[in-house]
Amino acid sequence: MNRIEKRLKELEKENKKAFITYMTAGLPDMKKTGEIIKIQAEAGIDIVELGIPFSDPTADGPVIQEASYKSIQKGTNLKGVFELVAEVRKDCEVPIIFMLYYNTILYYGVENFINKCIECGVDGMIIPDLPFEETFEIKEFIDKKENVPYLIPLVSPVSKERIPMIVNEAKGFVYCVSSMGVTGQDATFHKEIKNYLEEVKGISKIPVMMGFGIRTAKDVEKYIDIIDGCIVGSHFINIMEKSNYNIDTIKEYITAFKAELNK
Repeated sequence: MNRIEKRLKELEKENKKAFITYMTAGLPDMKKTGEIIKIQAEAGIDIVELGIPFSDPTADGPVIQEASYKSIQKGTNLKGVFELVAEVRKDCEVPIIFMLYYNTILYYGVENFINKCIECGVDGMIIPDLPFEETFEIKEFIDKKENVPYLIPLVSPVSKERIPMIVNEAKGFVYCVSSMGVTGQDATFHKEIKNYLEEVKGISKIPVMMGFGIRTAKDVEKYIDIIDGCIVGSHFINIMEKSNYNIDTIKEYITAFKAELNK
């Protein structure tokens, strides 16, 4: 069973919500990235979203754009991130999802990318610039292999009539973008957020996660009975950078967030 599915089924049995973080691979360096993934697992994180730096991250706000730029300057590339995940997998089973742009996959080679994900232990992928209608190429290789990473679908408040189509055969979870625009906005959710989340939850056969603009568990308190968990990205990166990637600070944030989320 895919690690994402396994973990989310465990949470469902425990009647708990999932907490997912986003971090940029290669910051502050590759070795510390691996350490932070493991520290998060120890602190109780449910899934780690690992961003592959890209020169034009169109879905991301200034915090993640800056993190991506810094990581590229340090020489981070997909080959190195695969090596990192393979190393982490020696003693850590936390679900890992790649968040990356499709050009990165095309450059590496679609089939080669899927094969390497299987080999290294990548559990899922989020590709924000790949619309549903263009997923056929990558799905061709996913459908004919085993132990493949799940292609996590993104839906937004403007997806509307497209939502059933997008989530119909999805696996893992549905990533619900909670605001219009890019990542990192301060908990300014779409005015129809509640209706939108309820609509997705009513259609989806898999867990529904809320992301974009979340900083604390209190930010999602109004929607906790609808969603199955939430994702924090830009705020988590800010916390790490301001503390100089202090392990205790990272642990404390995750532990406190999870406790508040499941109180």
